[in-house]
Amino acid sequence: MNDKQLMQLGRALGVGGSGKKRELPAADGDAYDYLELLTDEQAEVAAQVNRFMRAEVAPIMNDYWSRDEFPRELIGKMRELDLLRRIWNEDGTRRPDAAMMEGVITLEACRVDVSTAVFFGVHSGLAAASIALGASDEQKARWLPDMLDLRRIGAFGLTEPEGGSQVSQGMRTTCRRDGDGWVLNGEKKWIGNSTFSDFTVIWARDEETDEVRGFVVEAGTPGYRVEKIMGKIALRMVENGHIYLEDCRVADEFRLHATRGWDTVSDVLGLARSGVAWQGVGCAMGAYELALAYAQERRQFGKRIGEFQLIQNHLVLMLGDVTAMLGMVMRLSHLADEGGLVDAQASLAKVHTAARCRDVVARAREIFGGNGILLEYGVAKHFVDTEAIYSYEGTNEINTLVVGRAITGLSAFV
Repeated sequence: MNDKQLMQLGRALGVGGSGKKRELPAADGDAYDYLELLTDEQAEVAAQVNRFMRAEVAPIMNDYWSRDEFPRELIGKMRELDLLRRIWNEDGTRRPDAAMMEGVITLEACRVDVSTAVFFGVHSGLAAASIALGASDEQKARWLPDMLDLRRIGAFGLTEPEGGSQVSQGMRTTCRRDGDGWVLNGEKKWIGNSTFSDFTVIWARDEETDEVRGFVVEAGTPGYRVEKIMGKIALRMVENGHIYLEDCRVADEFRLHATRGWDTVSDVLGLARSGVAWQGVGCAMGAYELALAYAQERRQFGKRIGEFQLIQNHLVLMLGDVTAMLGMVMRLSHLADEGGLVDAQASLAKVHTAARCRDVVARAREIFGGNGILLEYGVAKHFVDTEAIYSYEGTNEINTLVVGRAITGLSAFV
């Protein structure tokens, strides 16, 4: 190239020229402007959650993360956002754009902190959904309004110490009819919110019929005990409990009367699986945006590290993953809101976003170098929280087999 051609190329690449300092672009993980497709209401809610997370959660999250505690004072502040009524109606039906609304709430929460999104998802996407799909009209009227107002907090008791993915075929927690009530025995593990929830929806196998039944077990019920799980490396702000049910007696009015056995549980999990896919996108997007902002400021060898080719390569690959993930989950939620979503589609989104999130946060942590393992820089929490996203709501192996069965027509399950 001659000098003129080199100068033209330099201007095209944004180097050289007048010598004026260029303003660097903002760190934004929405490269294709997918979020511009949101309705005005959805965009308003996304902005509200974004402001809430940055003003209320970001300043305190590292302290609570270090203490293995959920900041319960946030619940009252969340109540003012009235988010659940953007998803659910009091009669247990869902709003027309419930899946998309739930998705953008999850996305904006996870850009800052995944644990806060998990608290909301357990309450809204698991506990409230169990009542909405499994309770009688009278029971919905009894429990849902307070849940939608965040005045009563719910938890979801399905996973057991010896059965996560396997629980559908080997549930060990049992229930038996005893006069006008039921007696529950067994254990549940990894139950988010259960250390402070007002009640937990417990799923148990009927000793007589083998049918799966759901029960609302209130905190303080005799025979119901919760121990907080300590020593986690991920989602440390989420309070997970190990529940012990020892001849725990509940009246029949606390049995979810409209439950259709495992079919109801499966429907609840289908809704939650879509939400976890959005968690992976939000976590990855937050990590990418932190890494990009850091690369624009951090200096080594006399240059900002964003000026090095290897760092730009990391950032471009990360942005490509985030962009593909965001497009996938937006279409997923549109399918759900249109009533056309099937299990394999939700499982495919969970498999893909969890795996890509893992790669994105690893690259983000690498860009931060040694600072990437310090809480104060933000990316370390995204890095470890991804490990929980990768494992819950069906491990990636189990969700892979769900998709594999759908596309081949052949089951590889044991």
